[in-house]
Amino acid sequence: MTKLTSGEIARYHDQGWIVPDYRVPDAMLRHAQDRATAMMATRPDYRDLYPDILGADITFIEMAREPDLVVVLEQIIGPDIALWTAGMFGKPAGDGKATPWHQDGEYWPIRPLKTTTVWVALDASTRGNGCLRVIPGSHKYGRLFGHHENLGENLTLHQEINYAEFDETTAVDIKLEAGQVSIHDVYLIHGSAPNQSDKRRAGMTYRYMPASCHFDRALAARQATDDKIPNISKRPIYLVHGTGESAPNTFDPVPSAINDAA
Repeated sequence: MTKLTSGEIARYHDQGWIVPDYRVPDAMLRHAQDRATAMMATRPDYRDLYPDILGADITFIEMAREPDLVVVLEQIIGPDIALWTAGMFGKPAGDGKATPWHQDGEYWPIRPLKTTTVWVALDASTRGNGCLRVIPGSHKYGRLFGHHENLGENLTLHQEINYAEFDETTAVDIKLEAGQVSIHDVYLIHGSAPNQSDKRRAGMTYRYMPASCHFDRALAARQATDDKIPNISKRPIYLVHGTGESAPNTFDPVPSAINDAA
């Protein structure tokens, strides 16, 4: 079992991110890579960001529940862990879009807002193909900074954090080999440059929270109406570890198979 050291745990809380000594099992990684390739060929309209990926293939759910990864998450989140969404950033070679500086929780209907993102590299992630970049320590304020709308065509997201809120010169590149993961706090400022290389940079994002947090479906519906964003009020939530006995959420059964001919 992969376990974090006391130094890694301290660094996560101090810096807001870590790259643990964990790798996705080889067979699982190969299947996910193949599935990603097939999805990009089938749905080129998504191109850079494939939302709600959990229903696309059982391997994506199995990856999120992989026992060694859950051991790592338990040391950060606690014993009761819920998975509430996942997505895939395709970032194709040569024209993969940039992701502007942002914080993950700007429109997330979770109270309290205590969630953790696991970023899984399906391909090698380098500065050349637009790896994840972070502002270390920016999570420590424990709040969402001011954002503005950026409607640039070469962006995967259109909510961008105000530049007066942080110092971009402190940014750190998170370079990963295929199968490695990074983990970051919900309040950490992060983004990525466009992919201008000849190498694809596909990666999964899994979003976890303590099962004691409330995924407020009524709030999600109001946000969709008020802020003109996708309605995620009916999103399934899976308990991936622990009992969840005192949780304010109703958990969905974890699928054992997904029939998808795509």
